[in-house]
Amino acid sequence: MKPTPPPPSVFRPGRHLEVMDDPMHDPYFVREKLAEPAACRDCGAVFHGGRWQWLVAPEHAHLTRCPACGRIHDDMPAGWVTMEGEFAHAHAAELLELARNLELREKAEHPLQRIIAVTQEADKVLITTTGLNLARGIGEALQHAYKGKLDLHYSPDEYLLRVSWRR
Repeated sequence: MKPTPPPPSVFRPGRHLEVMDDPMHDPYFVREKLAEPAACRDCGAVFHGGRWQWLVAPEHAHLTRCPACGRIHDDMPAGWVTMEGEFAHAHAAELLELARNLELREKAEHPLQRIIAVTQEADKVLITTTGLNLARGIGEALQHAYKGKLDLHYSPDEYLLRVSWRR
C-alpha cells in the first residue's frame, strides 16, 4: 500500500507561513482600491501600479496615509522583536545595526516595512515594526548571524507577530 502524503494544512518546519503574507487580515490594509496615483502625506510613498513605491509624487496625486504611517501614527505595531540574554545586552549596538541595515534593504523595495521604535531596557531590547515580514526577517537574521534561540508567535486575530530571540 502506498503511503499518502499529509494534507497541505499540516505544519512543516522551515516552510514559509503563507498566512503571514495574506494582507486581508491586516486592519490597516485598505480594502477598496485607491485612486491612482495616491501619495502618503506623511512619508511621501506613492501608490502606483497597485502597490506602494518610492516614487516622486505627481502633482495631481490624491493625498492619503499609507498603512505603515497609519500604524506609526496609531502606535500599533504589527511586529515585536525582543532580544534578550547576556549576549544581547553586551552586543546591543551591533544587533541594532544588523536590524537597521535589514530595514534599509527591505524599505527600499517595500515602503511599508519599517522599524517604528527601538526600546532598550536593562535586560532586553525591543524593536517594533510596521510589518510582519520585517519582524520575521530581523529574527531570522539574528538567528543566522549569532545563533541562539528564536521563537515566532503569530496571532492572526490581532495580525501580530511576536519574535523572541535569546542568547
